[in-house]
Amino acid sequence: MTETASVGVLSDEQLQLRQVLRTFLDRHSAEPDVRRLMATDEGYDTRVWRQLGGELGLPGLAIPEEYGGSGFGYAELGLVFEETGRALLCAPYFGTVALAAEVLLRAGDESAAKDLLPGIAAGETIAALALTEPGGRRDEGGITVRAERVAGHWQLSGVKTHVLDGHTADLLLVVARTDAGTGLFAVDGSAPGLRRTAERTIDQTRKQARLDFSGAPARLIGDAGSAWPAIERTLSTAAVLLAAEQLGGASRALELAVDYAKIREQYGRAIGSFQAVKHRLADMLTDVECARSAVQDGLRALVADAEDLPIAASVAKAYCSEAFTRVAAGAIQVHGGIGFTWEHSVQLYFKRAKASELLLGTPAEHRARLGRWLGL
Repeated sequence: MTETASVGVLSDEQLQLRQVLRTFLDRHSAEPDVRRLMATDEGYDTRVWRQLGGELGLPGLAIPEEYGGSGFGYAELGLVFEETGRALLCAPYFGTVALAAEVLLRAGDESAAKDLLPGIAAGETIAALALTEPGGRRDEGGITVRAERVAGHWQLSGVKTHVLDGHTADLLLVVARTDAGTGLFAVDGSAPGLRRTAERTIDQTRKQARLDFSGAPARLIGDAGSAWPAIERTLSTAAVLLAAEQLGGASRALELAVDYAKIREQYGRAIGSFQAVKHRLADMLTDVECARSAVQDGLRALVADAEDLPIAASVAKAYCSEAFTRVAAGAIQVHGGIGFTWEHSVQLYFKRAKASELLLGTPAEHRARLGRWLGL
């Protein structure tokens, strides 16, 4: 299957994919399902995850056919993330697909790709990329986890934090420092010398973990000192896909607000008939549609593997992060007091928005990157 040439206008095949996926998520990621899985340690339903892999083939959607995937492209993958964001899907999908599979594809290690990607594509392997450390930096200079050769084998020592699904992943792809520079290493989730601890975060629909390495055995992926360019490209790709997910969440929060404004009455009128509420909802719609444009430009850069991908990715991530937060906050305000309660769904979208705002770089960090590219 070849990459879709255009982004923004959906083909019949893409429309069918969206409908199939929305039907599946309506059935398996409704609000009661989300709340149930939030309360579990694992954070996902193994039966639903198997269906995502076996029946729908979503983990391997954009993985090339030679590695066991379906060979679709980023346009389709962006559509999938928009739908999973709309449904607040509780599953190790983003970390496995947007980060781990992507870095394996970009690392340039054919042997590792053939060994590791088929399991991911089939939904049999949950994978995670371990980059962030306690200092919070996401640049190459912030990497302090060490990889050393001991008796002819690589071992890792140090700490990684905020690793998506790190407590349940079968495969960990760890960014570590070697004497030659920055390297990428594969670590089995049950390896000796590895301790995994689930972290408590504001958004329990997406689990994170702390990883402590103490001489954990590791497999080198690619060259020992030249992994950072592949990691940077992966982070740009993931930023666009996260922006697509944020777009889906913002779209659903807007839907909830509009639906409520039509049925909630005050002074004998639906609150949606009041100018202040109309203008609030209009501003929210503007945010959603501008976010859609930013995502489409990011996907355009991904489809073309364009040189300006880092710029498009930072624009999309910065804008969509703030737009999702504004729309989710607006949805709470439209609902009034009930929107602040644990029992109502809009607070779930606000928490996802705030957590996603920090994931893969804050809006301020991405604006700083854009400033550097402008030579400022």
